[in-house]
Amino acid sequence: MAFPAQIAIINIDRPRNESHDMTLVRRFHLARPEISKIVLINSGDREVVVHAFRSGARGLFCFADYPFRLLCKCILSVHQGQVWANSEQLQYLIEAIAQVPSLRVVNASGLKLLTPREEQVVALVADGLSNREIAQELGLSEHTVKKYLFRIFDKLGISSRVELVLYAFSHGGAREAEWVAGASA
Repeated sequence: MAFPAQIAIINIDRPRNESHDMTLVRRFHLARPEISKIVLINSGDREVVVHAFRSGARGLFCFADYPFRLLCKCILSVHQGQVWANSEQLQYLIEAIAQVPSLRVVNASGLKLLTPREEQVVALVADGLSNREIAQELGLSEHTVKKYLFRIFDKLGISSRVELVLYAFSHGGAREAEWVAGASA
């Protein structure tokens, strides 16, 4: 008798591209959201921690910080619906929730060029989400996300997602969170 998987342990504890590995975690999460994910990490670096939880992890475990016997406790805790993270990692998450990427683009008169919803789309594109993931995050259709992107490209005078990400990183910063996923513009 086969039992469905309830927990997945994903090892990104390699000197590879952790960002690429988190993309795999996110894709796995979108394909199988019912399976809780524990990500094995090499370090408790803020960016890695935040990206892991944004990608769908329910627990993080670092062998450099904790003995193997605690992995069993981590698995049990996540299986029971809890989140497994240490105090420092939780602080990173609280800080990340309190701030979102910002893109404040104004014209020569100081008027904003992008609507708040367009700024949300830019922030999510810069965070590496696909159109489908952005649509799910904001409660929109993929078609609507594409329409937003075309308007953004037109307003900013750019023609690709790569240019948009570069533009966002060169013109953005962080600001206090002022929107909730799925909120209307």
